[in-house]
Amino acid sequence: MGKSRSNSPADQPSLAERIRHEMDAFTPSEKRAAHLLLSHYPFAGLDTVAEFAARAGISAPSVLRFVTRLGFGGFPDFQKHLREELEAQLLSPLAKASPSDKGQGAPALSSFADAVIGNLRATVENIAPAEFDAVVTLLSDSRRHIHFTGGRFTGALARYAESHFRIVRSHVDYIEGQSALWRDRMIEIGRRDVIVAFDIRRYQEDVIALCETAAKQGATVVLLTDPWLSPIARVARHVLPAHVVAPSNWDSSAGLLLLTEAVVAAVTKRLWETAKPRMEAVERLRNEKA
Repeated sequence: MGKSRSNSPADQPSLAERIRHEMDAFTPSEKRAAHLLLSHYPFAGLDTVAEFAARAGISAPSVLRFVTRLGFGGFPDFQKHLREELEAQLLSPLAKASPSDKGQGAPALSSFADAVIGNLRATVENIAPAEFDAVVTLLSDSRRHIHFTGGRFTGALARYAESHFRIVRSHVDYIEGQSALWRDRMIEIGRRDVIVAFDIRRYQEDVIALCETAAKQGATVVLLTDPWLSPIARVARHVLPAHVVAPSNWDSSAGLLLLTEAVVAAVTKRLWETAKPRMEAVERLRNEKA
């Protein structure tokens, strides 16, 4: 792995992304440390070396070797990086630089586009192809019932994905993220179900609770999130992070849309023999005269 940067630009992977991407190259002890960190990211890494080692079931020297493997000079540098990422996770639109701040005029279309294009490149570069393929394989399994969900802003992306999937395969629906609207749906969720959740900072508690409940009942969770990883990552089987930072008070969803459309395209191709007749049927209905 490359050396860590404490103030990573938008096109640099987060530490969680780097760990997931390089997991196969880790030693058994490093994998145990990595799994612990990702399961409670980033808080597990803020314990002492001894506490982290005890929870991971490895020795303190193994923890220090893991940290060195990640490119840090020592455990304090590692924790400093995690604290900086935690601050980034919790950053609200108001906490970002005001568009009226000196030297921070409203971004021109070209500069904003450059940032978004950088996000798209970084999103693609920092996703392991095997992870993307695993998501496509899972969502192409006609025996599975797929439920899309999202938060206040990301729900629109989940709806967009669901609209496409409804055409190319059966057993697809959308679950509202608010807990009052999804609790009664949980009685139908089990091992053949897949929850595809969209959640970026500041992460939505209702959507997190939905995914945790579904996972407890045996459902498989797929998460589309930002580089710092929604807490849903603790229960997700597969995680696809997108880069979201833009010269704005608002994060950009372009990377999430890229991932969504790429998954839709790949699943459509994988299911073409059955998807084509469904698409043709939709066209016939559309062309029928009232």
